Amino acid sequence: MTQYQVVADNETVLRDGTIKLHGPAAFEGMRKAGRLAAEILDALVDHVCPGVTTGELDDIVREMTLAGGAIPATLGYRGYAHSCCTSINNVICHGIPGDKVLRDGDIINIDVTPLLDGWHGDSSRMYLVGDVPLKARRLVEVTYECLMIGIEHARPGARLGDIGAAIQAHAEKHRYGVVREFCGHGLGRLFHDAPEVVHAARAGTGPELKPGMFFTIEPMINLGKPGVKMLEDGWTAVTRDRSLSAQFEHSLGITEDGCEIFTLSPAGLHKPPY
Repeated sequence: MTQYQVVADNETVLRDGTIKLHGPAAFEGMRKAGRLAAEILDALVDHVCPGVTTGELDDIVREMTLAGGAIPATLGYRGYAHSCCTSINNVICHGIPGDKVLRDGDIINIDVTPLLDGWHGDSSRMYLVGDVPLKARRLVEVTYECLMIGIEHARPGARLGDIGAAIQAHAEKHRYGVVREFCGHGLGRLFHDAPEVVHAARAGTGPELKPGMFFTIEPMINLGKPGVKMLEDGWTAVTRDRSLSAQFEHSLGITEDGCEIFTLSPAGLHKPPY
């Protein structure tokens, strides 16, 4: 049976399997953290171009996060030594920034999580590098549609499975594969918490969505089959068939009559081309 926990303002929370239900002060904290995440992703638009390294992009993320009064939640998380994740082409998620140079035609997901005043603003977007082939552009477009279709089902009284079922149906209509090994998650004062938000599911299943729930939706969609392979670094996940992969992510909170997206772009840079 699903257990819910009503969380008071500034209450210490534990990752104990309960789904946290938050009040107005928490919503305000998440708005600020989410806006900073979105502003960082907005600022990267002018820097994602052929010739730049993923390490340089990571430097920008770190500098902007600190300048915004936050710290990168990924920095030091389980030994991770960077301020964002940079996942290029066939990398599904958790690509590690470094000396890799972006090339004309690449697609890249950049995932940031500023921790601001105790709240996590978790978001990622795809970027097109130079002249990107049509099949890659279409994958990115459909992946964004999957995210927003999933968000349309995030409302009180719905089930978590409704979100995954809608995402899966849209992706598979285009003959794309939906990654199963990674999912969205609860967040707030904790980086990762209950519930797990799977992106391939059966409608009507899973926990009921209630006002005050915070979680991410972050579908990972492959141009080919959904299979995943982990690299030896212990972080980087790639497509087993080496096909392209794309992902978008928003953090949101369930309200009395729908949901609020905390990580919307203030500049309207929701999907490429920006």
